[in-house]
Amino acid sequence: MAASHALSHAFHRVNAELETHLPAGHPLSKVYRFGAGLMGVVLAAFGVLGLIDRVGFFSTGDTTIAGLSTNGALSVLSVGVGGVLFLSAMRGGNFASNVNVILGLAFLLSGFVNLALLETDWNFLNFRIQNVVFSFVVGLLLTLFGMYGRVAGRLPHDNPYWQARHPGEADRAARRRSLRQRRVEELPPKSALPRRRPGRPQQ
Repeated sequence: MAASHALSHAFHRVNAELETHLPAGHPLSKVYRFGAGLMGVVLAAFGVLGLIDRVGFFSTGDTTIAGLSTNGALSVLSVGVGGVLFLSAMRGGNFASNVNVILGLAFLLSGFVNLALLETDWNFLNFRIQNVVFSFVVGLLLTLFGMYGRVAGRLPHDNPYWQARHPGEADRAARRRSLRQRRVEELPPKSALPRRRPGRPQQ
């Protein structure tokens, strides 16, 4: 019973972190958009250049684009992933963040898998060691962009992800801010305060 309760609580926290509404104008949304857009353009450009060269779909030759080996399958895959990232950048918010994290982890996993497949007959994407390094770099960048502002140890209390993880504390903090604001509004303006007259200098 205790284990099931703990699992249910953990699932609720993860779901809250992923589904928390992020305002469209929030600065975090700009970070997610930038990361998705930048990586999307890089991957799409790599894929388009590979398609222009008309490389065989499963070719394992020495064709390279910007120092990276490629073939038709890798080019099509790069264009597709770049398009998904570009669309997520246009949408922004939690969607862009989640897409960054998911694809970032996928790129990291791809790096390990293709590292094991180097120099084998299963290397259908014509990976070389430089492609593996590139996959790790892209995966790390996408993951960092997607998790920015979500998993830090000391998030500010106005962060929507902190508020989702601490609903009770968020409500109390909001009430305290409202009370302070009300007290500030109730203070008389400075122009209404009596002016102090300078005292006579002591002789």
